[in-house]
Amino acid sequence: MEEIEILLEEAAARCQGESRPLVTLTYAQSLDGCIAAHPGQPLAVSGPLSLSLTHQLRAAHDAILVGIGTVLADDPRLTVRRVEGQHPQPVVVDSQLRFPLDANLLKHHPLPAWIATGEKADRVRQRGLERAGARVLRLPAHPNGGLDLAALLERLGELGITRLMVEGGARIITSFLRERLADVLVLTVSPTLVGGVHAVGDLGETDPACFPRLKGPGSAWRGDDLILWGELA
Repeated sequence: MEEIEILLEEAAARCQGESRPLVTLTYAQSLDGCIAAHPGQPLAVSGPLSLSLTHQLRAAHDAILVGIGTVLADDPRLTVRRVEGQHPQPVVVDSQLRFPLDANLLKHHPLPAWIATGEKADRVRQRGLERAGARVLRLPAHPNGGLDLAALLERLGELGITRLMVEGGARIITSFLRERLADVLVLTVSPTLVGGVHAVGDLGETDPACFPRLKGPGSAWRGDDLILWGELA
């Protein structure tokens, strides 16, 4: 969509000179804000037209990031298939190196997966993943116990990534919002009610004035799905 392309170009221009990439947070949810019916179980809520938009967004970014929970639940490929375009570099946040050796990202992606893990993660697991073709990036821990996502963005910038697309899951989405590390949001809302796992958890705020919000939001329909987008403020 041209409006989203313009938004990304303008946001990327403002990020020039920074040491980290532009971060676009994009995911699909139900009307009641859910991305799954049950924890650890995949749920496809996007229609075919909005799914094609997701692949257009993948092609517009250098890299795509998900958490290990998404890999274990969905076994995604994170490639560009529904449109013409380059595949983004897959990045997985996996603090304990639970990444399975038979994952699609190791078997069916033309680029080696980059796995971001903690400094204390198992070295034997690392060697096994590297033999399977992955690249392991060791990073410091955040005070909350997860990985330091700001440090990860710095590392990705050093590796030449200028645009990063973050797809999920819920813990990753929440962390990027809570730490104010996402620059742009592209959200697909499906006309369904799920009553399951919400995309966004506790952001650590109680004052409505401090909640993340879209600045200059735009919207459009793709089939039955509503697409919302804007810069995050």
